[in-house]
Amino acid sequence: MKYYLPIAALCFMAASCNPGKPSGELTSGIQLANLDTTALPGTDFYQYACGGWMASNPLTGEYSRFGSFDKLAEDNRKQIQGLIEELAAKEHEQGSVAQKVGDLYKMAMDSVKLNNDGVTPIKADLAELAALKEKSQLYPLLAKMHRQGIRSYLMLYVGADEKNSSMNAVQTYQGGLSMGDRDYYVKTDESTVKIRTAFGVHVQKMFLLAGFDEATAKKASQIVMDVETRLAKAYRSGTELRDPVANYNKMTIDELKQKYASFDWDAYLGGLGLKDVKEVIVGQPASLQAAVEILDTLPIDQQSIYLQWKLIDEASAWLDDAMAEQNFDFYRRTMTGAQEMRPRWKRAVGTVSGVLGEAIGQMYVEKYFPAAAKERMVTLVKNLQTSLSQRIDNLTWMSDSTKLKAQEKLATFHVKIGYPDKWKDYSTLEIKNDSYWENIKRASVWGMDEMMAKAGKPVDKDEWHMTPQTVNAYYNPTTNEICFPAGILQYPFFDMNADDAFNYGAIGVVIGHEMTHGFDDQGRLYDKEGNMKEWWTEEDAKHFKERADVMVNFFDSIQVAPGVHANGKMTLGENIADHGGLQVAFQAFKNATANAPLPVKDGFTPEQRFFLAYSGVWAGNIRPEAALQLTITDVHSLGKWRVDGALPHINAWYEAFGITENDPLFIPEEERVSIW
Repeated sequence: MKYYLPIAALCFMAASCNPGKPSGELTSGIQLANLDTTALPGTDFYQYACGGWMASNPLTGEYSRFGSFDKLAEDNRKQIQGLIEELAAKEHEQGSVAQKVGDLYKMAMDSVKLNNDGVTPIKADLAELAALKEKSQLYPLLAKMHRQGIRSYLMLYVGADEKNSSMNAVQTYQGGLSMGDRDYYVKTDESTVKIRTAFGVHVQKMFLLAGFDEATAKKASQIVMDVETRLAKAYRSGTELRDPVANYNKMTIDELKQKYASFDWDAYLGGLGLKDVKEVIVGQPASLQAAVEILDTLPIDQQSIYLQWKLIDEASAWLDDAMAEQNFDFYRRTMTGAQEMRPRWKRAVGTVSGVLGEAIGQMYVEKYFPAAAKERMVTLVKNLQTSLSQRIDNLTWMSDSTKLKAQEKLATFHVKIGYPDKWKDYSTLEIKNDSYWENIKRASVWGMDEMMAKAGKPVDKDEWHMTPQTVNAYYNPTTNEICFPAGILQYPFFDMNADDAFNYGAIGVVIGHEMTHGFDDQGRLYDKEGNMKEWWTEEDAKHFKERADVMVNFFDSIQVAPGVHANGKMTLGENIADHGGLQVAFQAFKNATANAPLPVKDGFTPEQRFFLAYSGVWAGNIRPEAALQLTITDVHSLGKWRVDGALPHINAWYEAFGITENDPLFIPEEERVSIW
């Protein structure tokens, strides 16, 4: 979700392997040790399909959530580490990609220098903020900080205009809350209050580590909490943010200046390189109004302290061990339950892969991504498109006129597989041997300037919004594209040596999931050109909502922890995509094997292997703290419920495992979700 692009993704971790080429008879793809056959499929299918894996992969202190894809991520990091360290071990021409990769990694690994430098790398920035005397100084400073990756009162990005999707537009979005979600500031339940209290203590500790006295640190904690609580109260909830129509409020610059008159737009936009912008799309007017009012009324000395907090908070991960550990203590240990920081090399690999993502990706695909995997994916995608087309034709609740528009949209999907055709140019990004933090700032400025330069220009529909080494996939409504990076084309998602039952159940559902995003409660609002435009009849839209409400109510009833329920509205899009992905992939699987049915393998029918493969990608363990956090912040359902919440709505699953009304997971057919 970088820069708040409206992209729907599966939320996997980065991982990779070489699927290789099929040799001999294709396998079932199912690793029997991952199952727990003492569990009953109709009682707890998640335990049945994943229990063996969960028992063999207990949580370590490093993780608050660890799944089958995280396990693969460990191998992937080691592969990327090998690529990076090979460059870091040699001297390279200044300005070359090899120099940038190697030097940034060595800087991240140099704990002696990091600890000797302490907080010195941010001292000049803190002094600049401490010197704030006039309100007029705020706005160019906010722009400068924004370019450096330090965001406070509002977010601003350049992305496709959702009602003119071929052109890029400047857009604002609510953002900048340290704890991420408004609920942490406004809810009054015991667990939230506990986290909120811990946040106040954390702010104090960070100010002390940054060299401030106790009185200032205590005062800073109160100011930060007051400012962010005021912001949070005006923010939309995670559920409300899922309404793209409400998030689209286009204004001319004159209208923007009139509505938010006290904000110095000329200084702010000018500082971001946007002096000539004619229009701005305001995502959430109320949150922007709250930010403007705080900037207008908060005493300048308090503004100074708050902005110093935003600097400290952002920079802490790139400074000495004491700052990094305190940052981890709150954001990971307190909020998610993780017990240990990731080893330094993993953090370093993550940074380099983030800053120079496509440079690393280019090396990665050259060494680890076989052409055969891409070829097989092309076939799978075509088969899934055919299946979804068939399902649209057979819908009884949709009119022919809307079906025609849906088919047009499906036929114009822009499919991206593996890696981009054109690689990003990093020649103007400087990596210097001064400090880790200075390089992170330069990388942020480089990325922000690259994005801002797109304002008012045509959208590049061939640009990728994920790096090739990422294990994930996405659908982007404004370009009507589905993207499957090389990193996801691996076990347990994809296995060149497994038969179609496995691959349609795993990567096939991933493909169907992303396709269905084009027709979920948000995606359906965009036409084949990627424009937010009504193409449904009023009656068909009503039928869709009625069927979607069945899913909302079902997931609302799920208790993820004592007294805590899932959020059916916030997770609706992902749940629809899971449901559609299963339906579309299963039909594609049956189509593909109609003339050559697969045999029973390892004691399981092809249909059973399809659903076991799907469930296996969600195998994982999670800490209670992380489960609560994700229930508040994540638009995806928890892994268990992407299995036990999704499969009981799939008729073929009942037939495959003989599930009857006597089984706890049974849902009467008339109460099951039926959309795509």
